[in-house]
Amino acid sequence: MFEQLLVRQSRADLDDLVTALDVEFLGLAECLVSPGWRLELGGGPPMPAIHYCLTGSGLLRTAGQEPMAVKPHTLMVMPKGLLFQIEATGGDAAAGPDTTLRGRDQVFPPGAIRRYEVGRGPYQMILICGYFCARYGANVELFSDLMTPIVEQFDESHHLDVRLKTALAELITEEVGAGAMSNALLKQVLVTLLRRSLSSMNLWVERFAVLSDPQIARAFADMVARPSAPHSLKTLAQTAGLSRTLFAERFARLFGKAPMATLRDLRMRQAVALLNSGEMSMDQLAEDCGYSARTSFLRAFQAVHGTTPSAYLRRLRSPSAA
Repeated sequence: MFEQLLVRQSRADLDDLVTALDVEFLGLAECLVSPGWRLELGGGPPMPAIHYCLTGSGLLRTAGQEPMAVKPHTLMVMPKGLLFQIEATGGDAAAGPDTTLRGRDQVFPPGAIRRYEVGRGPYQMILICGYFCARYGANVELFSDLMTPIVEQFDESHHLDVRLKTALAELITEEVGAGAMSNALLKQVLVTLLRRSLSSMNLWVERFAVLSDPQIARAFADMVARPSAPHSLKTLAQTAGLSRTLFAERFARLFGKAPMATLRDLRMRQAVALLNSGEMSMDQLAEDCGYSARTSFLRAFQAVHGTTPSAYLRRLRSPSAA
């Protein structure tokens, strides 16, 4: 069944979906764990987390699951809200309650890069960890349905360690564009992970709603690639090769929202990108986002962003937003 899923999934559709994915770091930390110690993480912001082991070996522990081995170049993606522990193996001491550091109890100064030092050194494991969002538009989250960890083993040739170290360094230096650079580097990491999904035998790719139904994915990829096109429920259903009723039902089941409401969100993402790119008239902005009437565009923008395009642009350009 899994092999059939991948055969039916168009490479062009997957390419459109990956290209249009917005990725953003919402926190990044360096984690250092001594032998016989555990770092407990999770239960923080309601978003998935990524953890990459740079050096050392240990175990990933989650409730109700067998411990999973972690070694250099192990990449872990954790569901939002899941509590878990990273345990550094080696040494004589066995990890227990007295050698567990709870990350959520640590306090860092505002704006400081987080650094968890677990134990007294020397450190057996060094990891880079962070929360992130990977979404299409305002509401379609790629990892929203993830319930159990994704654990994949890479090697030095994939250069994930270089990308994550560079992302952390960018945030530390606070150079102009550091956030954009870090987000671009994280997207490269996630693209590498998604490529792995096409050859992985762990079946975790089926957990992504966007990828789990190839017919719906085909229509969604068209929406993502051409949000300003004159899509309708009828044309999207034809792209999917389904009746309008069946298409609408399956789309809403996967995304939790009707197709045309999702299209509106994608168009409003494009509207923000166009606002950032330069000055244009409101009529031209509406047309470039797929709206023939200016009033319809303004109503959609207000519904998604809670303000007008002009006010949104002023907020983006204000010093306090920097």
